[in-house]
Amino acid sequence: MKSTIKTALITGAGSGIGRAVAQALAKDNWSLILTGRRETSLKETAALCEKRDHLIFPADITSQESVQALFKKIRDHYGRLDLLFNNAGINAPAIPLEELSFEDWKKVIDTNLTGAFLCTQQAFKLMKTQDPKGGRIINNGSISAHTPRPMSVAYTASKHAVTGLTQSTILDGRDQNITCGQIDIGNAKSDMTKKMEEGTLQADGSRKVEPTMDVNEIGKAIVYMAGLPPAANIPFMTIMANGMPYIGRGGSKPHWPIG
Repeated sequence: MKSTIKTALITGAGSGIGRAVAQALAKDNWSLILTGRRETSLKETAALCEKRDHLIFPADITSQESVQALFKKIRDHYGRLDLLFNNAGINAPAIPLEELSFEDWKKVIDTNLTGAFLCTQQAFKLMKTQDPKGGRIINNGSISAHTPRPMSVAYTASKHAVTGLTQSTILDGRDQNITCGQIDIGNAKSDMTKKMEEGTLQADGSRKVEPTMDVNEIGKAIVYMAGLPPAANIPFMTIMANGMPYIGRGGSKPHWPIG
C-alpha cells in the first residue's frame, strides 16, 4: 500500500537553518525526522513545529554505524523517506592555513562532507526499495562553494566537495527516480553568523559588518525545492542577503606598478 505521508530527514536540526527548515516543512504538512548531536536541542525544535508526532533521533553523522542506526529507525517507523536535507555543518577557526591543525581540518571534512555522503548513501538504499520508488535530496552548500573567505580553507574545501557530491548524486540517482539539488546560502542570520555582527574579515584585510537575512527565508526556499514533482529539479539555488559581498568577493589590495 502506497503511503500518503511525506517524510523528511533534517540533519543538524537542533538550531539555525535546520530549525528554520524544520518549522517550514512541518507547516507544509511534512512528517519530520530530526537528527543532531544534542537531544535537548532537537526536542526544542520539535516543540516549535506544527504537529507534534515528529521523530527525534540523536545521531553522529560522521559515524557510519550511527547513520545506519538512524536509517533503520526511519525504515522501521515510517517505511520510507521522501526528502533528505543534508544540513549539518561546522566551521574551523579563522586562522592562517599553515596554522590549522589536522584535527580541525578533519572535523570539518568529516561533518560537512563525509556526513552528507553517509546520509546520501543510506537514503539511496531506502529510496530505491520503497514504494513509490525515489525521493529527493537537498544539500546545504554555501557561497563558499563558489568563492572563499580568507582563512577558511577547510570549510571552503568541504563545500566545494559538496558540490561534487551533489552533481554525482544527480547523475547516479536518475535511474532510481532520486533527484538532488543544492542550496547555497549566504549570511542567513543564525548562530553561525553571530560573530559577523562584530565585522567579518574581507579579502583586502579590512573588517566589515555584512548584511544578513532572515533565516526563515531559507525554510521557504527548501519548501519550494522539496515540493517540486519528481519530473522537475533545481540543481542549484543561491540565496543570500542582499548587499553581502559575493558578487565582487575575492578581490585583494591592488598592486599597481610604481613609476
